[in-house]
Amino acid sequence: MNKAAVDYTLYLVTDRKQLGNRDLAESIEQAIQGGVTLVQLREKSVSTKEFLQLAEKVKEITSRYQIPLIINDRLDIALAIDADGLHVGQDDLPMVKARELLGPDKIIGVSASTLEEALLAEQQGADYLGVGAIFTTATKTDATDVSLKQLEVIKHSVSIPVVAIGGIGTTNLPLVRAAGVDGVSVVSAILGQENIYSAAMELKKILSF
Repeated sequence: MNKAAVDYTLYLVTDRKQLGNRDLAESIEQAIQGGVTLVQLREKSVSTKEFLQLAEKVKEITSRYQIPLIINDRLDIALAIDADGLHVGQDDLPMVKARELLGPDKIIGVSASTLEEALLAEQQGADYLGVGAIFTTATKTDATDVSLKQLEVIKHSVSIPVVAIGGIGTTNLPLVRAAGVDGVSVVSAILGQENIYSAAMELKKILSF
């Protein structure tokens, strides 16, 4: 994979609780068809076996559409399915160790909520930053709030792509875009909507202006 060519514009993070009884793999495919450019599989409450089976199923879909698949936190799952990358938080596997184990060709993203965390992640070799939470979000209640001004400062202080995350939807998306970010990461704005394809398409349209 050419890491320099990765499109971070519309970055979907999964959360099956948003789907009701809809199928996650099918929902991801609908989101990709609607314009999602990157998918992160985040499963915090399933067994390793179930996560692996789900990751294999999702990888088939993302590979078919040539969309990178990032695994949240679980290095073992990322290695097992040869995912395109891994995303780690501040309390997860350290960035340096993740790079050592995954190698130079995989995408590694790091969550950051301060300029110091952002600069350190870049220095240690992160490929992109997930910065937030920009707005209050029900999908990650322990997230530290980051103002739009802080987001802008981080974006202008690093040379790697910055993806904004946290409570982003159609109404506040223009505010986030104005900070100059490389993309937005969403959960409920796509998976929590009745028509996943249309929801993704609408977000992509706003981001394309």
